[in-house]
Amino acid sequence: MVDMNMIIANNIMDFLKKQNKKQIDMADAIGTTKQTVNKMLNGSRLINAMELKKISDYLGVTMDELTQLPDVIQEENVVHAFMGKVASQQAKEALIIADKLSDMILFHSRVRENGALMMEPWGDD
Repeated sequence: MVDMNMIIANNIMDFLKKQNKKQIDMADAIGTTKQTVNKMLNGSRLINAMELKKISDYLGVTMDELTQLPDVIQEENVVHAFMGKVASQQAKEALIIADKLSDMILFHSRVRENGALMMEPWGDD
């Protein structure tokens, strides 16, 4: 499965690197903290459309460029990468269980983080 958020994050990091810009400067430009930008770029926080627009403006690129899919998408899910390499049915079933558990862990950590963000007061930004 393609993680579009990580593709966008990788594209943003590529543009930052090409333009020799820092995350802290981008955070200031889009009106957020370096910690929030770091979470966006490591995949632990989704990037919303308004943030994506501000980032594209800061980098001087289009939103299409930030959401551009790479020519080759590598399988980043370790469980899926190993699925074709195991021979026994028991090993395949164990990998399926591991995949479901990892999805549950990631889902619950994102729910917890988003819940904490929802509890923060809204600003007039």
